[in-house]
Amino acid sequence: MAAELSAHHRRLAQQKREAITTAATELFLDRGYDGTSLARIAEAAGVSKSTLFKRFPTKAALFEAIVTESWQRDAGDAAARPQTGDLRSGLTTVGHRYADLVGRPGMTALFRIVIAELPRFPELGRMQFQLGKLPYFASVQHYLESEHEAGNADVPDAASAANQFLGMIANYVLWPRMLLTDWNPAASDIHDAVEEAVQTMLARYTPTRQADPKPER
Repeated sequence: MAAELSAHHRRLAQQKREAITTAATELFLDRGYDGTSLARIAEAAGVSKSTLFKRFPTKAALFEAIVTESWQRDAGDAAARPQTGDLRSGLTTVGHRYADLVGRPGMTALFRIVIAELPRFPELGRMQFQLGKLPYFASVQHYLESEHEAGNADVPDAASAANQFLGMIANYVLWPRMLLTDWNPAASDIHDAVEEAVQTMLARYTPTRQADPKPER
Protein backbone atom coordinates (compact mmCIF):
# COMPACT_ATOMS: atom_id res chain seq x y z
CA MET A 1 0.00 0.00 0.00
CA ALA A 2 2.82 2.40 0.88
CA ALA A 3 4.48 1.74 -2.46
CA GLU A 4 1.21 2.41 -4.29
CA LEU A 5 0.74 5.70 -2.43
CA SER A 6 4.32 6.70 -3.17
CA ALA A 7 3.87 5.96 -6.89
CA HIS A 8 0.57 7.89 -6.84
CA HIS A 9 2.23 10.90 -5.24
CA ARG A 10 5.05 10.83 -7.80
CA ARG A 11 2.51 10.80 -10.63
CA LEU A 12 0.65 13.74 -9.11
CA ALA A 13 3.91 15.65 -8.66
CA GLN A 14 4.88 15.00 -12.27
CA GLN A 15 1.44 16.08 -13.50
CA LYS A 16 1.71 19.32 -11.54
CA ARG A 17 5.20 19.97 -12.88
CA GLU A 18 4.03 19.43 -16.46
CA ALA A 19 1.04 21.71 -15.90
CA ILE A 20 3.37 24.42 -14.58
CA THR A 21 5.89 24.23 -17.42
CA THR A 22 3.13 24.09 -20.06
CA ALA A 23 1.33 27.11 -18.60
CA ALA A 24 4.59 29.01 -18.23
CA THR A 25 5.61 28.41 -21.84
CA GLU A 26 2.22 29.58 -23.12
CA LEU A 27 2.25 32.70 -20.96
CA PHE A 28 5.86 33.55 -21.80
CA LEU A 29 4.99 33.36 -25.49
CA ASP A 30 1.76 35.34 -25.12
CA ARG A 31 2.83 38.01 -22.60
CA GLY A 32 6.61 37.89 -22.79
CA TYR A 33 9.04 36.82 -20.10
CA ASP A 34 8.94 40.17 -18.30
CA GLY A 35 5.15 40.39 -18.46
CA THR A 36 4.57 36.99 -16.86
CA SER A 37 4.58 36.50 -13.11
CA LEU A 38 4.91 33.31 -11.13
CA ALA A 39 1.53 34.05 -9.55
CA ARG A 40 -0.11 34.19 -12.98
CA ILE A 41 1.61 30.94 -13.97
CA ALA A 42 0.32 29.23 -10.83
CA GLU A 43 -3.22 30.38 -11.62
CA ALA A 44 -3.00 29.18 -15.23
CA ALA A 45 -1.54 25.83 -14.16
CA GLY A 46 -4.23 25.27 -11.54
CA VAL A 47 -1.78 24.95 -8.63
CA SER A 48 -1.25 26.99 -5.51
CA LYS A 49 1.45 29.64 -5.41
CA SER A 50 3.17 27.77 -2.59
CA THR A 51 3.30 24.62 -4.73
CA LEU A 52 4.90 26.53 -7.60
CA PHE A 53 7.33 28.46 -5.39
CA LYS A 54 8.42 25.23 -3.73
CA ARG A 55 9.45 23.78 -7.10
CA PHE A 56 10.57 26.99 -8.80
CA PRO A 57 11.50 29.78 -6.39
CA THR A 58 12.29 32.18 -9.25
CA LYS A 59 11.08 32.78 -12.78
CA ALA A 60 14.63 32.17 -14.05
CA ALA A 61 14.68 28.74 -12.36
CA LEU A 62 11.40 27.86 -14.09
CA PHE A 63 12.68 28.96 -17.49
CA GLU A 64 15.89 27.01 -16.92
CA ALA A 65 13.85 23.87 -16.26
CA ILE A 66 11.81 24.41 -19.43
CA VAL A 67 14.94 24.75 -21.54
CA THR A 68 16.68 21.75 -20.01
CA GLU A 69 13.65 19.46 -20.27
CA SER A 70 12.94 20.54 -23.85
CA TRP A 71 16.41 19.59 -25.05
CA GLN A 72 16.74 16.45 -22.93
CA ARG A 73 13.30 15.03 -23.72
CA ASP A 74 14.69 11.68 -24.88
CA ALA A 75 17.98 11.69 -23.00
CA GLY A 76 16.98 8.60 -21.06
CA ASP A 77 16.09 6.61 -24.15
CA ALA A 78 19.05 4.32 -24.76
CA ALA A 79 17.66 3.35 -28.17
CA ALA A 80 18.02 6.97 -29.30
CA ARG A 81 21.77 6.90 -28.73
CA PRO A 82 23.46 5.15 -31.67
CA GLN A 83 26.19 2.64 -31.11
CA THR A 84 29.50 2.97 -32.88
CA GLY A 85 29.95 0.65 -35.88
CA ASP A 86 27.59 1.74 -38.64
CA LEU A 87 27.96 5.36 -39.74
CA ARG A 88 24.87 5.39 -41.95
CA SER A 89 22.66 3.87 -39.30
CA GLY A 90 24.08 6.11 -36.58
CA LEU A 91 23.65 9.32 -38.57
CA THR A 92 20.13 8.29 -39.55
CA THR A 93 19.22 7.75 -35.89
CA VAL A 94 20.75 11.05 -34.81
CA GLY A 95 19.20 12.93 -37.72
CA HIS A 96 15.63 11.74 -37.24
CA ARG A 97 15.90 12.20 -33.49
CA TYR A 98 17.02 15.81 -34.00
CA ALA A 99 14.34 16.55 -36.61
CA ASP A 100 11.68 15.25 -34.25
CA LEU A 101 13.07 17.34 -31.39
CA VAL A 102 13.38 20.71 -33.14
CA GLY A 103 10.20 20.16 -35.15
CA ARG A 104 7.99 20.14 -32.08
CA PRO A 105 5.79 23.25 -31.65
CA GLY A 106 7.11 23.57 -28.10
CA MET A 107 10.67 23.96 -29.33
CA THR A 108 9.62 26.62 -31.83
CA ALA A 109 7.82 28.48 -29.06
CA LEU A 110 10.89 28.30 -26.84
CA PHE A 111 13.13 29.81 -29.51
CA ARG A 112 10.60 32.59 -30.14
CA ILE A 113 10.52 33.48 -26.44
CA VAL A 114 14.32 33.66 -26.27
CA ILE A 115 14.66 35.73 -29.43
CA ALA A 116 11.90 38.16 -28.45
CA GLU A 117 13.32 38.75 -24.97
CA LEU A 118 17.02 38.64 -25.81
CA PRO A 119 17.66 42.42 -25.79
CA ARG A 120 16.29 42.79 -22.24
CA PHE A 121 17.15 39.36 -20.85
CA PRO A 122 20.35 38.07 -22.48
CA GLU A 123 20.58 35.41 -19.78
CA LEU A 124 17.71 33.59 -21.50
CA GLY A 125 19.88 33.16 -24.58
CA ARG A 126 22.74 31.86 -22.47
CA MET A 127 20.40 29.34 -20.85
CA GLN A 128 19.13 28.17 -24.23
CA PHE A 129 22.66 27.74 -25.53
CA GLN A 130 24.49 26.40 -22.48
CA LEU A 131 21.77 24.14 -21.07
CA GLY A 132 20.15 23.02 -24.31
CA LYS A 133 21.91 23.47 -27.61
CA LEU A 134 25.50 23.00 -26.41
CA PRO A 135 25.03 19.68 -24.56
CA TYR A 136 23.01 18.29 -27.46
CA PHE A 137 25.62 19.42 -29.95
CA ALA A 138 28.37 17.89 -27.79
CA SER A 139 26.59 14.51 -27.77
CA VAL A 140 26.60 14.44 -31.60
CA GLN A 141 30.21 15.57 -31.68
CA HIS A 142 31.21 12.77 -29.32
CA TYR A 143 29.37 10.23 -31.46
CA LEU A 144 31.28 11.34 -34.56
CA GLU A 145 34.56 11.26 -32.63
CA SER A 146 33.86 7.67 -31.58
CA GLU A 147 33.19 6.65 -35.18
CA HIS A 148 36.41 8.37 -36.25
CA GLU A 149 38.45 6.64 -33.56
CA ALA A 150 36.96 3.28 -34.55
CA GLY A 151 37.93 3.85 -38.17
CA ASN A 152 34.34 3.92 -39.38
CA ALA A 153 34.53 7.58 -40.44
CA ASP A 154 37.18 10.06 -41.45
CA VAL A 155 36.16 13.08 -39.34
CA PRO A 156 39.23 15.17 -38.47
CA ASP A 157 37.04 17.98 -37.08
CA ALA A 158 34.03 16.44 -35.34
CA ALA A 159 32.78 19.79 -34.04
CA SER A 160 32.55 21.19 -37.55
CA ALA A 161 30.94 17.99 -38.85
CA ALA A 162 28.30 18.00 -36.10
CA ASN A 163 27.53 21.63 -36.86
CA GLN A 164 27.14 20.85 -40.56
CA PHE A 165 24.85 17.88 -39.97
CA LEU A 166 22.53 19.49 -37.42
CA GLY A 167 22.51 22.71 -39.41
CA MET A 168 21.29 21.00 -42.58
CA ILE A 169 18.36 19.53 -40.67
CA ALA A 170 17.46 22.62 -38.61
CA ASN A 171 17.59 24.80 -41.71
CA TYR A 172 14.64 22.86 -43.11
CA VAL A 173 12.74 21.76 -40.02
CA LEU A 174 13.14 24.59 -37.49
CA TRP A 175 14.16 27.94 -38.90
CA PRO A 176 11.38 28.41 -41.48
CA ARG A 177 8.90 27.99 -38.62
CA MET A 178 10.40 31.07 -36.96
CA LEU A 179 9.23 33.31 -39.81
CA LEU A 180 6.47 31.38 -41.61
CA THR A 181 3.39 30.64 -39.53
CA ASP A 182 2.11 28.21 -42.16
CA TRP A 183 5.34 26.22 -42.46
CA ASN A 184 4.28 22.65 -41.75
CA PRO A 185 6.19 20.17 -43.92
CA ALA A 186 4.83 16.67 -44.27
CA ALA A 187 6.50 13.85 -42.39
CA SER A 188 7.70 12.42 -45.70
CA ASP A 189 9.39 15.73 -46.57
CA ILE A 190 11.15 15.86 -43.21
CA HIS A 191 12.25 12.25 -43.69
CA ASP A 192 13.68 13.12 -47.10
CA ALA A 193 15.51 16.15 -45.69
CA VAL A 194 17.17 14.01 -43.02
CA GLU A 195 18.11 11.33 -45.54
CA GLU A 196 19.68 13.95 -47.81
CA ALA A 197 21.71 15.26 -44.88
CA VAL A 198 22.87 11.72 -44.09
CA GLN A 199 23.88 11.17 -47.71
CA THR A 200 25.86 14.41 -47.71
CA MET A 201 27.69 13.39 -44.53
CA LEU A 202 28.47 9.94 -45.90
CA ALA A 203 29.84 11.43 -49.11
CA ARG A 204 32.13 13.68 -47.11
CA TYR A 205 33.18 11.51 -44.17
CA THR A 206 33.11 7.87 -45.25
CA PRO A 207 36.75 6.74 -45.12
CA THR A 208 38.43 5.80 -48.36
CA ARG A 209 39.63 2.22 -48.39
CA GLN A 210 43.14 1.66 -49.58
CA ALA A 211 43.58 -1.14 -52.06
CA ASP A 212 45.18 -4.28 -50.70
CA PRO A 213 48.87 -4.43 -51.61
CA LYS A 214 49.76 -6.77 -54.42
CA PRO A 215 51.40 -9.98 -53.21
CA GLU A 216 55.13 -10.15 -53.75
CA ARG A 217 56.33 -12.56 -56.42
